[in-house]
Amino acid sequence: MSGKADSVELTVDGMTGHVPVENGYACALFTIENVHLWDGVNDPYQYTASARLEDGDEVHTLFGCRSFRIDPEEGFFLNGRSYPLRGVARHQDRKDCGPAVTREQMEEDLALIRELVVQNYNHPSIVCWGLSNEITAATPVDADMLENHKLLNELCHKLDQTRLTTMADVFMLETDSPILDIPDLNSYNLYFGWYLGELEQNDSFFDDFHAKYPARCIGFSEYGADANPQFQTGCPERGDYTEAYQARYHEHLLEMIEKRPYLWATHVWNMFDFAADGRDEGGAHGINQKGLVTFDRKTKKDAFYLYKAHWSEEPFVHIFGSRYVERAEEVTEVVVYTNQPRVTLTVDGKNPQVQTGKYRFVFRVPISGEHTLEAACEDLRDTIRVRRVLEPRKEYQFVREGIVNWFDREEYRPDCYSIKDKMEDIMRHPAAGAKLQEMIGRARKKRGDVAQSASANENLQRMMGQMRLESLLRQISDTIPAEEAKEFNAFLQTIRKEGN
Repeated sequence: MSGKADSVELTVDGMTGHVPVENGYACALFTIENVHLWDGVNDPYQYTASARLEDGDEVHTLFGCRSFRIDPEEGFFLNGRSYPLRGVARHQDRKDCGPAVTREQMEEDLALIRELVVQNYNHPSIVCWGLSNEITAATPVDADMLENHKLLNELCHKLDQTRLTTMADVFMLETDSPILDIPDLNSYNLYFGWYLGELEQNDSFFDDFHAKYPARCIGFSEYGADANPQFQTGCPERGDYTEAYQARYHEHLLEMIEKRPYLWATHVWNMFDFAADGRDEGGAHGINQKGLVTFDRKTKKDAFYLYKAHWSEEPFVHIFGSRYVERAEEVTEVVVYTNQPRVTLTVDGKNPQVQTGKYRFVFRVPISGEHTLEAACEDLRDTIRVRRVLEPRKEYQFVREGIVNWFDREEYRPDCYSIKDKMEDIMRHPAAGAKLQEMIGRARKKRGDVAQSASANENLQRMMGQMRLESLLRQISDTIPAEEAKEFNAFLQTIRKEGN
């Protein structure tokens, strides 16, 4: 409002009051009887408040009435009932236009995401303010960082006494770091099963944190894995950039999340692929491919439908692997995602297989030629076509220089060390540990400054210790030649384990 006046006419829910202006500020207290609560996406009801000056100048704002609390054992509650916060992150750019997106493009994104958050004080969907994201990734926690975060936390509470504060912590931040004590809530960005480590380390990380700090509220602010829709396989593994591995990753993480109601909020990174100039991986230059939907918004990856099965009430059925047409296996795995309780799968209109369950249904189907597979849930249908071939299609495979299959073919003496062992176990042996440390050190130099700085992080080193060496060698095969890896495994096989 631009005009000057001695009083303001304030109106809320049909109630009107005239309030004097003091030092440019007017305040009134209204009591709404039988309040209509704002109830998330189910009933996002909002009231209108208006302020009017004598000269006719008038403004309006929307607000909602709701209560929320966050419990360290049971997670987020809205209006007194459990209401798990589950969502995706959205990057702000688009293919061919970068961050200069139109209003129509933003509305298209939000139509896919369904959860709009307007960043203003009166909007009831805001429950907390973020202080920082991965601030400790490249900078140690020192006195200046702690002081800055304390001041920022105090400022947030001064500006808004009704909401909490939080941080998104990078995965290698020590859980006993003093910076975790500053905000009201914390969330961690974890990528076990993609950048490093095993999928199960996501489970153990939160279990250990919750056991050590039962009174703290903890969330899962980032998790994801890259997938290029070009790459397909029936045998997914980490680092292959296939839709199948991305889906397997998210299947595990969704199950992990649903078993841990204390996770107050979780966020998939990311809803859409986005520009990342420094990346050249997974068959795409300058693109981070962790999106559930491609950069141009034209292709929904299979993992998109996994979340739709868990989170959407719109009835649907989706057969996984529509882009995996030519298959070399004699018996192929057919996965169906749906939010319906019963699925019937037919092959060429015959041999119906019926399953009941939730979200994910798995069928084993022999294939010998070209077949049409149809999944049916009542009147819902989805169809894909598959064809048996003798050899896997090269176009389906992301090939990195140095990747070989000797890991799977090699025979190992179980009484001796091998690349199948965890890194921390190998490190305990003086000779094996020294040689492994030297080999990893050379790999870090090839990877650049970030890898070098991460080597000094003790928490990261402990996390890497839980990895099988085989898993790490697959991941960094561009820096350690296959022959060197084979030679190191042969060396390990000469060292007997204690007690053997």
